[in-house]
Amino acid sequence: MSHAAVVTEQLAVAVAVICNPQQQILIAKRPDHKHQGGLWEFPGGKIEAGETTAAALVRELDEELGLQLGNDSMLPLIEVCFDYPDKSVRLDVYWVEVTATEALQAHGAEGQPICWVGAADLASYNFPAANQPVLDATLGRLKR
Repeated sequence: MSHAAVVTEQLAVAVAVICNPQQQILIAKRPDHKHQGGLWEFPGGKIEAGETTAAALVRELDEELGLQLGNDSMLPLIEVCFDYPDKSVRLDVYWVEVTATEALQAHGAEGQPICWVGAADLASYNFPAANQPVLDATLGRLKR
């Protein structure tokens, strides 16, 4: 008797790798009760029906970090498809550069811990498995 693989709907997620003028990257800690809870992540969230990735990021960065950014500050970085045992995700990742003032305004608007991390220290934080290609692309971008 064969068991067909369970096909799960792919979750489309807009992700921002936010870089400040000191070449530090903003990361946030996932709430313990969420999928991949307790791990660190790049800010972002689900792309709503009819929403572009950039529009989703503008909305999510306002909701999560209190940052009002235009999509003119966002450049596509990488797209990652990843299958967890319980869900499938497509991360549409954008590189976002912020000014020193914007970096100071960023805060965990939903109560989540956030921090600015230099390239050399990113590896010491635990991220969801799907984020490894994002970390690699981020480090490659910072070396330019």
